[in-house]
Amino acid sequence: MGCREFAGNGLQSFLPMTPVTETRLRVRYAETDQMGVVYYANYLIWMEVGRAELCQACGFVYSEMEREDGIFLAVAEAQCQYRHPARYDDEVIVKSWIEKANTRMITIHYEMRRASDNRRLATGHTRHIYCSSEMRPVSLPEKYCRMFGVGASAAEGEKE
Repeated sequence: MGCREFAGNGLQSFLPMTPVTETRLRVRYAETDQMGVVYYANYLIWMEVGRAELCQACGFVYSEMEREDGIFLAVAEAQCQYRHPARYDDEVIVKSWIEKANTRMITIHYEMRRASDNRRLATGHTRHIYCSSEMRPVSLPEKYCRMFGVGASAAEGEKE
């Protein structure tokens, strides 16, 4: 039996039974540019760090998913909106959650804030397609469905 699909909607509409994680990072000098602010591409790296923590909070280690099940989360789309610069030695909180998931893809949203004043630095999302090691699309294996919020009960908004 395969997974059933469930999709969240709206920025604060998290999938039932899936966690929201907060990962704390400290800006390293090497992550800043000539203007003394964090180079834009580093926010995508921070999103990756948040995504790995989110996977662990969902109950699995991403590298084991690749190694043991041959399932990869290929990035199909990445978006980041920059709102305020982070600087060297700022502590940044990366909040990560699953916004939408089904048997073919998952969308993870992120919010990055400076810890000292809770200032929103950036928001974004990544959309991933489940792929084999040959980079061919595959369905999400049953063992990951609940972890990703796929297959929620009808009372929670199931789609058949």
